[in-house]
Amino acid sequence: MTPQGQALGFTIDGLGRVLRHRLNGIEAASYPDGPRSATIRVELPSGELTADFLERMQLRTPAAAYVPLADIVSVQQRTGFSTVRRENGIRLISVTGDISEDDPARAAEIETTLQAEILPKIAAERQVEWQLAGLSEQENSFLSDARAGLILCLTGIYLVLAWVFASWTRPLVVMSVIPFGLVGTIYGHYVWDVPLSMFSVVGLLGMTGIIINDSIVLVTTIDEHARTRGLVPSIIDGTADRLRPVMLTTLTTVLGLLPLLHETSQQAQFLKPTVITLVYGLGFGMVLVLLVVPSLIAAQNDIGRQFTALSKALSFRLMAVRFGFVLLGLMVLAWLVATLGWTVAYGHLLVALPGLEQIPVKPLALLTFIVGLAIIMVVIYLLSGLFMALRRSRIAQG
Repeated sequence: MTPQGQALGFTIDGLGRVLRHRLNGIEAASYPDGPRSATIRVELPSGELTADFLERMQLRTPAAAYVPLADIVSVQQRTGFSTVRRENGIRLISVTGDISEDDPARAAEIETTLQAEILPKIAAERQVEWQLAGLSEQENSFLSDARAGLILCLTGIYLVLAWVFASWTRPLVVMSVIPFGLVGTIYGHYVWDVPLSMFSVVGLLGMTGIIINDSIVLVTTIDEHARTRGLVPSIIDGTADRLRPVMLTTLTTVLGLLPLLHETSQQAQFLKPTVITLVYGLGFGMVLVLLVVPSLIAAQNDIGRQFTALSKALSFRLMAVRFGFVLLGLMVLAWLVATLGWTVAYGHLLVALPGLEQIPVKPLALLTFIVGLAIIMVVIYLLSGLFMALRRSRIAQG
């Protein structure tokens, strides 16, 4: 309190009371409101409570005159009383803040900047540790639980399908539509301009169990047809037979969710990411089930025949044939390591190729591997032909 303030009749208690009333408001009256009571508070407009409030503040003297606060008191800035919080013996300081949800992209950018730049810089300069808590911590905990749930869900589906189909590879064909459903989900969020959220993850978990139903029906039908005819006619007939059931089961689900997708009320907005995930995931999955699953079944059959041929070659009665296949495999593996493997590990080719410096290293390594592999196959083919010719000549002479 300055001498001028004391001369004008102000006291510290009176000034504190006036400041508290102007900052926090005054309870003017209270009245009953049902089983509770309501209060009427008189407060200054929010535009008045700015950073220079103390400098602009006018106080009324007992003589009904107004004087600036700075003339009757001297203002000093200093740290007030605080509480020391500890957790596991470590002192904690909480810094809280809210990010506007009007612009999710901007909120994600701010959070990324905090984690990648601002907080690591403070930790390096002040020798402290930091951790994001609140909604961010809850989101991370939810995503961790959802990841574990998705892994358990996929594992359970795979084991059940492996038991039903009596095969370790056929369930992979059935479950191949799940990633394509995720593509539809991402596209749907892009079309509706809705960011991916925790509710999208919930919808993804539900879609995982729904989308494979059509795939199971299609694969089962193709397997039934394959017992009495060739694989390619079975794929064509099975896909044609299952076209209507697959479309009906998907359309009933999608059409049932469309009213909720177009609902504009505020109460339904938090469900929109889940609905978008189901509608677009199942919609894309229906089309891709009829296209991708039959193609994968045919590809699985082709690959299976190649492995069967390799197994027969490795168990051939002539030692020379088995040795040749083993030698071919070792040569291909060594060439792969010398080209692509070396480039990925060290960033350059094992041997520089003059005249090809303008080509990027990795495409050049891939091209070198393909050319070398072709040469190896041609050489082995010629040597095998020469060996078989000599063997037949010996048999003819003997």
